[in-house]
Amino acid sequence: MALSAFGDKSCEPQSSELRAVLGRSAARWDELIAQLEAAFSPLALDWNFGGAKWGWILRLKQKKRTVLYLTPCKRHFIAGFALGQKAVDAARAIPLDNSVLAVIDAAPKYPEGRGVRIEVRTKRDAEYVKQLADVKMSN
Repeated sequence: MALSAFGDKSCEPQSSELRAVLGRSAARWDELIAQLEAAFSPLALDWNFGGAKWGWILRLKQKKRTVLYLTPCKRHFIAGFALGQKAVDAARAIPLDNSVLAVIDAAPKYPEGRGVRIEVRTKRDAEYVKQLADVKMSN
């Protein structure tokens, strides 16, 4: 089963389906995207099918650089980042909850950085994602 709520490769998620799956989290999804578009304009939004394990994921890119990935799940979503060491160090210097720092510390390391995934269920979670996006794009 795919991590995303949308696992059928033949059907890119439609807005109405996305809203139905996200439920109340749809407002956080929209707000986060609007904040990122304002901060990193121009921002391209591209749906990509990541395979049977991942399903459909929305990639947000500024020119050639990926800001983050959003994975829609039932009643929440996951924000995924590749954070380089400079961004990880900078994240430790801002006021983040210890649980977020623990997720960063536990994230697997890849050549492009740590593969950090933050579940977004609350407004505070979305704020942490926005802060991490700012840190990533500044470093």
